[in-house]
Formats: sequence, structure tokens, C-alpha cells
Amino acid sequence: MTEPLPDAYDVRGSGPVLLLVPGGAGHPMGLGPLTERLSARFTLVTYDPLGLAHGMLGLPVAGRRVADWSEGAHRVLETVLPADGSAYVCGTSSGGIAALDLLARHPHRLAHVVAHEPPCVTLLPDGAERRAELIGQLDGPGRPPAEGASATPMGVFLAHVLRPFTAHAPAFTAPPGRLTVAAGTASRGQLLHRTAEVTAGRLGGAFAEFPGGHLGALDHPLEFADRLADTFLSSARTSA
Repeated sequence: MTEPLPDAYDVRGSGPVLLLVPGGAGHPMGLGPLTERLSARFTLVTYDPLGLAHGMLGLPVAGRRVADWSEGAHRVLETVLPADGSAYVCGTSSGGIAALDLLARHPHRLAHVVAHEPPCVTLLPDGAERRAELIGQLDGPGRPPAEGASATPMGVFLAHVLRPFTAHAPAFTAPPGRLTVAAGTASRGQLLHRTAEVTAGRLGGAFAEFPGGHLGALDHPLEFADRLADTFLSSARTSA
């Protein structure tokens, strides 16, 4: 029996609630410029699904399923939202898969979801082959440790997140106007750009391009944050 997730998160800023679900193993490292920019316009809730930035790095890892992350995100929203409130959600990479699952399970609490390059490659016609290639590119001998004093977030991702999350195939119809699946402009012609386009079509969401590539939130944080904010606020105007 696995231990429950810690439901670790940080809150900063003011305005509409925006839940951010980082990629990889969910550790928000490197996202400081992005979160600072977003917190000027939103009450930014940065979810740390495995608690790696909150004292759990190096300990045995629980919460290896997509549903663990999405249900944890829902618990966080239930804590920070008023009873009749709804939140914007942005998930990147593996966090994007969790954001999609959150929308499938709890749409009534979500105003709009942006899933940036979610690696749900099994939705592709050649998904099994592409998933095997993706895992082969990322994982292999000599990977960093996932537990103990020398554990790293990348080690946790490779050992516990990569395989179950890339096997996840979301199967639901998004509420009209409440889902955007995004890909980076620098990812054109790459696997996850194609995956994002197919995912948007399969789930009934919009497709959009964001600045940078798969790591656009890290490499182009200000431009990424502004594009994200514009996406959310334009969706609010459309639904008003």
C-alpha cells in the first residue's frame, strides 16, 4: 500500500486562481521567472505533486499514476477556491497529462485548461512505436538516482513518471471552449508538436502554439507567461 501524496503547493500573487502543474516529476525548479510574471496577474498556485520541492526528494516515491496527480490537484483546488469558484490550469509535459485528466474528472471546477506538449503519444496512429522511441531517447543505463541522498528530480521522472504517463491515453470530450492543447513554435516537425495537434482534435479542444519548444516555460518564461495569460483571458471574454 502506497503512502498518500503530500498535496504540496505554493501560492503567490492575486487575481483569478491559476493552478500550475510542472512537467518532469513535478518539481518547479527553474520556473521562478515564469511564476513571478504570472503572479502579477493571477493568484498562482504552483502544485508540487510528489512534494519533491517540499522535503520529499530522496524518499520512496508514491503517486506514480496520472490519477494520483490529478486528484491531488483537485484537492488543492478545493482548498484554495471559494465554494462556487473555478480555476485556470496550465500543465506542461507530464503536468499537461495530469491537467487533461483533471479536466476529465472535475470539469465543473475549471474555467480553462492549457496542456502544453502533453506526451500522450499513444493517441497517435503509430503511438506504440513512438512511445518506445521516446522512452529509449530519455531513459537508459546510467540514469540519475531516484531515491537516497543523491536523488534528483530527473531520476524520479525517469524511474517513476515517464512510463506510466506516456502510456496514458485521455478519452473524453472537453467542455466547449475550455481546453487548449499547446505546442512550442520551436517544436514544429517534432513528435510532441504532432501529438499536441492530434490530442486537441481527439478531445475537442483548440490547438495553439506557444513561444519556444518543449521547455518554453523555462527558456522563454516571460513570453510564455504572456501567451498563457492571453489565452486564459481571451477564453474568459469569449465565455462571458
